[in-house]
Amino acid sequence: KVGCVRMTPRYQLLIFDWDGTLMDSVARIVSCMQHSARDCLLPVPSDEAVRDIIGLSLQVAIPRLFPGLADVALEQFIARYREHYLYLDPTPTPLFPGVAEQLSRWHADGYRLAVATGKARAGLERVLDETGLGSLFVARRGADEARSKPDPLMLQQLLDELDVPSHQALMVGDSVHDMAMAQAINMDRVGISWGVHSTLQLQQHEPCCVVDTIDQLASFLTQQ
Repeated sequence: KVGCVRMTPRYQLLIFDWDGTLMDSVARIVSCMQHSARDCLLPVPSDEAVRDIIGLSLQVAIPRLFPGLADVALEQFIARYREHYLYLDPTPTPLFPGVAEQLSRWHADGYRLAVATGKARAGLERVLDETGLGSLFVARRGADEARSKPDPLMLQQLLDELDVPSHQALMVGDSVHDMAMAQAINMDRVGISWGVHSTLQLQQHEPCCVVDTIDQLASFLTQQ
């Protein structure tokens, strides 16, 4: 655990990224992006290149991987990617160990939980149904309901919907995109080290801390 410091009183609202933070879906995303590139006769991106765009909306992420892609080709790629992710790719996407149990504890302790994700809303609702976690989250935002991370619009929408000031909310995520959007509105943020970006990368956006396990995140919250 890196440099946790006490910054605010107890938070009312915990906002989580999804892929790479709560769900171990990074390997599947990488595989589907690479297979889609082959199908669309595009250069196959490296694992690292795909990991770096995870958390962005597909409309923003794919042009970063394939600059100059025409609009029609972009839509074709997105459709192919979704087909791979939903139906063709067998890579498992379990929740990270301890996540479901700890979310339930935080919910029982009175925290309000929300999701801010690069997934489209339909994809988020599907995984919430599959995992049985939907009832724990009082609000959620997908990439098609706001501007893509690192723009902070989805965070601001959640704060406005739930009438929570930014200093009483905490963003938890595994990518620099998560940290940057929270930093943009002076929201406290905690990075987690088991996702797409390294501790060093996350620290560039001055999180309260970077944790290595879900238990360390729980310990941080008990100190607030």
